[in-house]
Amino acid sequence: MKKKIGFCGLVCSSCPAFLATHNDDDDARKKTAELYSGKFGLVFKPEDINCDGCTMEEGRLLGYCQSCEIRKCCQEKGLENCAVCDEQLCAKLREFHNFSPDARACFDTLVKNSIKK
Repeated sequence: MKKKIGFCGLVCSSCPAFLATHNDDDDARKKTAELYSGKFGLVFKPEDINCDGCTMEEGRLLGYCQSCEIRKCCQEKGLENCAVCDEQLCAKLREFHNFSPDARACFDTLVKNSIKK
């Protein structure tokens, strides 16, 4: 599978929710719901774990991703992701990175790779 990168820099193709959806794996959905519920302090049910990646115009998204300000911003600006934005690191992205250090690490790698191009 080709690497799929989200607007914030997260690697969608490595995300348990994306993989469970892509593989139509109900056991993985259950495990991911438990993982996310514990990790993020939210309530996820297995049926909530369906995501085709945030960069898709149409498709399934996790609840948070449907209202994600980062996603909306990139779509409005027509950007591939935040790494190519002139306004990085904006408040929205910093706030998300504070919530998810994994996202920050992925974003930093994405920025480095974007600079090399």
